[in-house]
Amino acid sequence: MRTTKVTAGLAGRAAPVLFKAACPDCRGRFELASDAFRLAIGASSRTTFYSFTCPDCRRAVRKPAGERIVELLTGGGVRTLRLHTG
Repeated sequence: MRTTKVTAGLAGRAAPVLFKAACPDCRGRFELASDAFRLAIGASSRTTFYSFTCPDCRRAVRKPAGERIVELLTGGGVRTLRLHTG
């Protein structure tokens, strides 16, 4: 996962962050803005993941998120859900 800051923005507003992503189903490659992603942080690596909808085939994509991915996504403004246990 790579991030790109878009420099064309309105004065006084932070430039949107774009993330490069790929769909495992249709093999499409594209850039999506941070608001296209959701990040869920669970108690373990099995329950920590990010998701988005592929703009090409419209399928829901869910991928595991390690520490570096979590850092990139949260730093880029992706909405985060913290999962609680029992």
